[in-house]
Amino acid sequence: MIEGLLGRKIGMTQTFDPTGRVIPVTVIEVGPCVVTQIRTTERDGYDAVQVGYQEAKAKSLTKPEQGHLRGAGRLLRHLREFGADNVADHNVGDVLTVEIFQAGQRVDVIGTSKGRGFQGVVKRHGFGGGPRTHGQSDRQRAPGSIGAGTDPGHLWKNTRMAGRMGNRRVTAQNLTVVEIIPERNLMLVRGSVPGANNGLIMVRRSVKGS
Repeated sequence: MIEGLLGRKIGMTQTFDPTGRVIPVTVIEVGPCVVTQIRTTERDGYDAVQVGYQEAKAKSLTKPEQGHLRGAGRLLRHLREFGADNVADHNVGDVLTVEIFQAGQRVDVIGTSKGRGFQGVVKRHGFGGGPRTHGQSDRQRAPGSIGAGTDPGHLWKNTRMAGRMGNRRVTAQNLTVVEIIPERNLMLVRGSVPGANNGLIMVRRSVKGS
């Protein structure tokens, strides 16, 4: 069985457990994905299954990309590789759906966080800012001192300062699958997942175990 699939984030809503308690969930469209290539140890040095997601037009793909996808029988926009228990169980052209997952299973969800642009230390790192006393009216959101002058005499790497925030790969680990809706390729996952609505998402079996 393959470890994961591609999909897209639909948005957040809520559902109820058998006792009537509210459960916040994220709705993810998982698949259908098409197997586009099988990686083997003999040929590639490792075992993996490459899958594609979301139909694409020929004009949006290069000729080499179109040739690579010829064996799958369709053009696909996104390609990713996942491990599998046994790659021999899969063939190029196979269609994989959300049904490889089940309710109650633990999964990791990988996405690209929302880009926040260039932000200061208060928003980016949660700094408290400085006091506005004794005429320091411009210190409220300032970072303060960033290093000593004599020793070490330079700025240390990884000092928390202003800079670009977001737009990075983020993994939400060990989330619980609340419900699977196979006829609509939907998965309901407890809690939030990275990224904006309609963003590309990878869902895989949790590395921390089920």
